[in-house]
Amino acid sequence: MFGLGFQELLIIFIIILLLFGAKKLPELARGLGKGINEFKRAQQGLEEEIKNATSDKPSDKELAEKISRMSDEEKAKLAELLNKK
Repeated sequence: MFGLGFQELLIIFIIILLLFGAKKLPELARGLGKGINEFKRAQQGLEEEIKNATSDKPSDKELAEKISRMSDEEKAKLAELLNKK
């Protein structure tokens, strides 16, 4: 863990305890935990966005095949939807 042994971590904990006091430590730990959770959520959201942006979309050929299999009524509805944008 960052090249720190048990003794070093114990000394750091004692220094933090002296600086902030026993009453503040749970509050500090809670805030740190919330911050880490928020960071993880943001990271997961970003990964999901990247995955969605790079996902395989149907090719023009596949879309053309699907449209050719549509009925005239379905093609008219599709044309209406595309013209609304």
